[in-house]
Amino acid sequence: MPGTRSRRPKVTASFVLERLSAAYGEVKWAPRLDPVDELIFTVLTQHTSDLNADRAYRAMRARYPRWADVIAAEPVELASVIRSGGLANQKSVRIQRILAIIRERRPDFDLRFLAGLPLAETKAWLTSLPGVGPKTAAVTLAFSLGMPAMPVDTHIFRVARRTRLIGPRTSVDDAHDRLEAMVAPQEVYAFHVLLIQHGRRTCKARAPRCDSCALAERCPSSTVP
Repeated sequence: MPGTRSRRPKVTASFVLERLSAAYGEVKWAPRLDPVDELIFTVLTQHTSDLNADRAYRAMRARYPRWADVIAAEPVELASVIRSGGLANQKSVRIQRILAIIRERRPDFDLRFLAGLPLAETKAWLTSLPGVGPKTAAVTLAFSLGMPAMPVDTHIFRVARRTRLIGPRTSVDDAHDRLEAMVAPQEVYAFHVLLIQHGRRTCKARAPRCDSCALAERCPSSTVP
């Protein structure tokens, strides 16, 4: 019926959490890596897959057991070690600069102190490092420290725009803060995980599976009547 879709109730964050939790299961947080490890691993994921980044990260840690060893390595050699992560020449220099600055600020490379700071301060601290943007900072805080930071990748950005959780003019960088503010702090991690699962499994870029989408009844982009 013409106009039916426009009268659908809006997709809200609470609706997303309820429906996607039912579809994909309850999300529980568990620490993934130490904060510095998580930060460097996330830098390695930039412009490549997690699988390639994991190979690069493991090779780097095997060759250089201490962060001081990474800083002291010849950039060309480090680039060779992390080649599987892509953009190795740029990432090798970036990683060394990040670690050198961290060592100046925190000689023990222990960033767990960030968990005791307000979220805005932790984000500012991390994004002051070269090559660390909102997404890299949010991933580090969410996955290593359990802080209510909302990483936004291409999958989440796509789902958020299709469902109109964010407007068409909202940038990726702005989406982090806007989506983060939509749910209670204790729900941010689950919100992130569920949206990314939905983008990977159902709301795909080229062929969204609207017929099996848990959000279809409200989604303004759904092809389901």
